[in-house]
Amino acid sequence: MSYVEVPGAKVPIRMWTDPASVEDVAMQQLRNVATLPWIKGLAVMPDVHFGKGATVGSVIAMHGAVCPAAVGVDIGCGMSAVKTSLTANDLPGDLSRLRSKIEQAIPVGRGMHDDPVDPSGLYGLAAGGWDDFWERFDGVAEAVKFRQERATKQMGTLGSGNHFIEFCLDESGSVWLMLHSGSRNIGKELADFHIGRAQGLPHNQGLVDRDLAVFLADTEPMREYRNDLFWAQEYAKHNRAVMMALFQNVVRKEFKKAKVTFEPVISCHHNYVAEERYDGMDLLVTRKGAIRAGSGDYGIIPGSMGTGSYIVKGLGNEKSFNSASHGAGRKMSRNAAKKRFSTKDLEDQTRGVECRKDSGVVDEIPGAYKPIEKVIDQQRDLVEVVAKLKQVICVKG
Repeated sequence: MSYVEVPGAKVPIRMWTDPASVEDVAMQQLRNVATLPWIKGLAVMPDVHFGKGATVGSVIAMHGAVCPAAVGVDIGCGMSAVKTSLTANDLPGDLSRLRSKIEQAIPVGRGMHDDPVDPSGLYGLAAGGWDDFWERFDGVAEAVKFRQERATKQMGTLGSGNHFIEFCLDESGSVWLMLHSGSRNIGKELADFHIGRAQGLPHNQGLVDRDLAVFLADTEPMREYRNDLFWAQEYAKHNRAVMMALFQNVVRKEFKKAKVTFEPVISCHHNYVAEERYDGMDLLVTRKGAIRAGSGDYGIIPGSMGTGSYIVKGLGNEKSFNSASHGAGRKMSRNAAKKRFSTKDLEDQTRGVECRKDSGVVDEIPGAYKPIEKVIDQQRDLVEVVAKLKQVICVKG
């Protein structure tokens, strides 16, 4: 489908989904964003659903302003995937050992490494630039300095919620490695600090939603937020790179005889801010649950832990600010999913996948998400499908 335009106070709301299918609270959030004085465009992805301040699955383009709550607390959250030389024929009948080895190599939940990971000791990971990256931590907000040791030990860890590590097969039987994570606790600490700071600024008093508080260009709070934001986005990128290197090492050891090789890693943020230019204007584009889909850009759009994912290539549609959806998108809250579904339902919906099937992950059950095939179909003018993947192992945080 192409987009549907819904009137907004300052800009039209371009929607790559049926407006009638969007929950009322999410629709109100979109209308609220469209009232902001600095807004220059608002694009809504087919995975749209209610979020904090702004909906998940929206692209907010502003001139001279950025809203930290719209970026969210998991700054730089995103996906990485890599195609391997392995095929389905190389896999053992019982995948439980492989899942266990992945969980041993990469801490999940609130876990962290006992000691910071040494990038120079990881196969396939660029060794340069790490000292400079950590030196730049001296320039972030004083309020989070005490978290540096934790941040170094969480580099290369998964986290919890909807974050995951997967072993997948494409339709030709090739094996892919995939993972989803972000900036861990340090990103949340920085986000919480700056969201609170923005809400106290005079120009944000009287907004329709205090979670839409912004920083303005050419001010010290904006300069400091952008510094910390871009550092956290880089942390998230490095976090995924370290995890992928650890994941690859597990695969190389477990399939030693196969002498596994890997294609270049595809990686993309889906909670972040980018400086981009549209119609001759420099804009700050916030993708909250959306990926960049410029012409030729590779991206990853995951479904749920039982339905599979898509590798896509962007078509460069400027009406969406060169964006596409970040996943299937939830159709019910975590609490609603826990009330609706049982562990038996989880077992049924994840049959054939080596994964956790206990009450701790019922809120991530496939039935809590929108159908990924429909979400992909609604954005055929934003991306083309490169590969369809189906997981055989899913490690949840």
